Amino acid sequence: MNNGTVKFYDETKGFGFIKDANSSKEYFVHSSGLIDRIRDNDAVTFDLQEGKKGLNAVNVRRA
Repeated sequence: MNNGTVKFYDETKGFGFIKDANSSKEYFVHSSGLIDRIRDNDAVTFDLQEGKKGLNAVNVRRA
């Protein structure tokens, strides 16, 4: 389980990006990977899963 912060999330479009707290890398997040509703600047925990264009954040929960 990784920790991070929601950098950007657009509810209308259903996607955004999460910045990892340890590595400062950014990961794509899609609405299908959410457990909880998220907003910009929320602290979250998440897992990583290989997607079509690299690693995606999945099982995203507010911390």
